[in-house]
Amino acid sequence: MINGGHVILYSRDAEADRAFFRDVLDYPHVDAGGGWLIFKLPPSELAVHPAEGAASHEFYLMCDDVEATVDELSSKGVEFTQPITEAGWGRLTRFRLPGGGEVGMYEPRHERATDI
Repeated sequence: MINGGHVILYSRDAEADRAFFRDVLDYPHVDAGGGWLIFKLPPSELAVHPAEGAASHEFYLMCDDVEATVDELSSKGVEFTQPITEAGWGRLTRFRLPGGGEVGMYEPRHERATDI
């Protein structure tokens, strides 16, 4: 039986992004060897959305209070690239990783699969 998932974020500066998840987000991790850190993620969900043409994938972090989380991460130097916006499914923002990529973050307004 499948017992987990593994998310891969591609980065132009993997070392800086690993340090961000380790030092700024304080995610527990293991070193798989040679500095290849694998991070323990909080409980996660998977949604499948329809796509036209080539499919793409997105990664969002979830939080209980998006404003408080933005304040906390901003105090650690995190650059937010989108103001908090309201969507029917939650309150959304995005922030830049040190390697140049962006990650979405939202406060869910929907039932969470992690609660079942």
